Amino acid sequence: MSNTVPSSSGFWKRNQQTLAPFLFLAPGMLMFLIYVLVPIFESIWISFHDWDGLGAMTWIGFGNYAELIDDDAFYTSLSNNVIWLVLYLLSIPAGLAVALFLNQTVAGIRLYKSLFFFPFVISQVVVGLMFTWFYAPDFGLFAKLTEMLFGEQIAVLAEERYVTYGIIVAGLWPQTAYCMILYLTGLNNINPEQVEAARMDGAKGLKLLWYVILPQLAPATFIAMVVTVIGSLRSFDLVSIMTAGGPYGSSQVLSYFMYEQALSEYGFRMGYGASIAVVLFLIMMVFISLFIVRMLAQERNA
Repeated sequence: MSNTVPSSSGFWKRNQQTLAPFLFLAPGMLMFLIYVLVPIFESIWISFHDWDGLGAMTWIGFGNYAELIDDDAFYTSLSNNVIWLVLYLLSIPAGLAVALFLNQTVAGIRLYKSLFFFPFVISQVVVGLMFTWFYAPDFGLFAKLTEMLFGEQIAVLAEERYVTYGIIVAGLWPQTAYCMILYLTGLNNINPEQVEAARMDGAKGLKLLWYVILPQLAPATFIAMVVTVIGSLRSFDLVSIMTAGGPYGSSQVLSYFMYEQALSEYGFRMGYGASIAVVLFLIMMVFISLFIVRMLAQERNA
């Protein structure tokens, strides 16, 4: 009776440690391929066509992109995304300030943490509805406050000058809570010996924060920066719930502009919507690449 191990079994035993990680990663990699990579390339392919989503696709090359360059609505959406990006970054220092406040041992601190954590767990749709009522003329709290202070109500969501900023304020509320959670986790991992050594050397207040605490919070800051930038660029739900891009398209961003052109009852221009999606994807890839390069450079210098 032969005791020879089959070649297939021998191959597995020889390469088990090498192959096992790939087998565990295979389901996730397959899902990533099907639901991320393939749709990206399909969107790029569709952007070169004139297509309503149902009939035959007509090749037009860079026609959609040429039309995009001459579209005023595209530049309005792009400028609003820039405003979102700049102001959304305020959630990072705000989240840090709240985390430093909550990282104390005082009576009722768990209640305070729960209250500050609350915006993160509720839906963006709920946040949008709450702020829509907050800004509402006649019965909204903000309208009442402006009437008391300035003698007249300001309809934030009906004013082209203010509408984008009003939506961003609504978005900053849950985003600040998310950054707070990241920084609270980072503060729990700070080396107390370094803090005590710095205090013995006379460091306190802002100097202690800047030279000792913030360097140890660099990983949390990096994650907060990446998530905040991506969140600002793909902002959609608050715009959809609070204004639907109005008034007169003044509050729409690239993601909502894409939806309006491709999927709404006004659109069905799948090729044109795909070209907007490709532009948004390229902008996001620029920022993500910069963050990755910076992270790799920091790891090499560490």
